[in-house]
Amino acid sequence: MDETCDSACAASRLSHLDDSGRPRMVDVGDKDETKRTAVARGSVYMRRETLNLIRSGGVAKGDVLSVAQTAGIMAAKGTYCAIPMCHNIFLSGVSMRFEDDDEGPAIHIEAEVSSTGKTGVEMEALHAVSIAALTVYDMCKAADRAMRITDIRLHRKEGGKSGIYEEG
Repeated sequence: MDETCDSACAASRLSHLDDSGRPRMVDVGDKDETKRTAVARGSVYMRRETLNLIRSGGVAKGDVLSVAQTAGIMAAKGTYCAIPMCHNIFLSGVSMRFEDDDEGPAIHIEAEVSSTGKTGVEMEALHAVSIAALTVYDMCKAADRAMRITDIRLHRKEGGKSGIYEEG
């Protein structure tokens, strides 16, 4: 480690790098198992006509929100395959919620992921929202290529030694 790095610097070091600066997967073997939950959110903004197509079931590829819900759940379960340093963890639950918004117009997406384990589920929740949003885009792109996927973020997390985080 750099000799000029004080304790605050050392505490903020990226944990996925070894002392040589090379990537590594963090060993969580000695951590305690705790109940962990994470909620992530994001939005897909679109034309009003596209939102109306989703609502009416008029999208040629099928029921957009049902497919996006399934895609989000599958994404949460497979996060470790897509994000190189994520652990393969047992998920005890994944729920997806969708809210249509006339003002946007938009579909707002929320994923809640839970587990009892040695590492958090933030990445699983974020991955679920991301893939659900991409699924909405994929299914509706023939009607609206100008859709925007935005504001994907961690909304809340609980568990582990860092405790509770809630977006401000």
